[in-house]
Amino acid sequence: MTYLAKPRLHHPSLGCNALGFTRRDYEGKVSTLCAGCGHDSISAAIIQACWELDIAPHRVAKLSGIGCSSKTPDYFLGQSHGFNTVHGRMPSVLTGASLANRDLIYLGVSGDGDSASIGIGQFVHAIRRGVDMVYIVENNGVYGLTKGQFSATADQGSTSKKGARNDDTPLDLVTMALQLGASYVARGFSGDKRQLVPLIKGALSHRGAAFLDVISPCVAFNNHPGSTKSYDYVREHNDAVNQLDVMLPRAEIAVDYDPGEAIEVEQHDGSVLRLRKLDEAYDPRDRIAAMNLIQQRQARGEVVTGLLYVDAGAGDLHGHLGTVEAPLNSLGAAELSPGAATLGKINAGMR
Repeated sequence: MTYLAKPRLHHPSLGCNALGFTRRDYEGKVSTLCAGCGHDSISAAIIQACWELDIAPHRVAKLSGIGCSSKTPDYFLGQSHGFNTVHGRMPSVLTGASLANRDLIYLGVSGDGDSASIGIGQFVHAIRRGVDMVYIVENNGVYGLTKGQFSATADQGSTSKKGARNDDTPLDLVTMALQLGASYVARGFSGDKRQLVPLIKGALSHRGAAFLDVISPCVAFNNHPGSTKSYDYVREHNDAVNQLDVMLPRAEIAVDYDPGEAIEVEQHDGSVLRLRKLDEAYDPRDRIAAMNLIQQRQARGEVVTGLLYVDAGAGDLHGHLGTVEAPLNSLGAAELSPGAATLGKINAGMR
């Protein structure tokens, strides 16, 4: 019953972090997503990461676009700043907010439809500019809000619940992020909390453009055409006075496997996802090696997870532009309009 508010009282046995907050203090509203949705697992990982890092919720600004994934900021960090933008425009709004107030931690949440299709240009420029942010794509390969059409990240040869085949070449956002200059690049699986929480903690602690591609299964589109209990079958054989829909509850997919190990994870629709976790000896400081590894494993039908690349000494957009240390939104008229004499000196220095 998602219309019920969460109780404000905390159990006295709940542990506190260094700020005196319990994990409950980092939660949001009750999720309205389908039961078992991988996106809820990502929200739980974000909550856990922020709690463990002792981040004050009011220091976080969370932004999103449009889609199932972009609804999730309502479900975590309820005491944080938040802004839901239009479809595909989250990166530019986040960029503007980051330039105006560098004191906040910026967390952008998007989906494969929101970032890899209508927002692909926004994604490209935010990454290449080195905006100081954590950019999470909750990747399920379908348009969940519009009944499961293929997204731009859907694998070539995959089929929809109606049997349609996807013949388009997929976009790999991880490879794109590496090529665009992201200084922290990782891929995770929503069902592997043990790996995902440290990846998010690392991204939150990183200065520069941190990108996380999280494979997140969609539970709403796994009914097969031959079933007499499927949504399509019932609609075709029922003289209904209105059009209703029901999302049956599904068990959350969770896995636990060791570094260097490869496993096969059966999805709700019966398809199999092959995951390979990076070996502990892997060196994430080589951008070219990371791109080669992704392509090699893709050729074997495997999805590599873990921290693929990091540049610990990377700068951000404020460093590139040489902005002042004070947040720009705190500057007054004297600083913003220093007068004709100062402007003359600046113009003279550019001749």
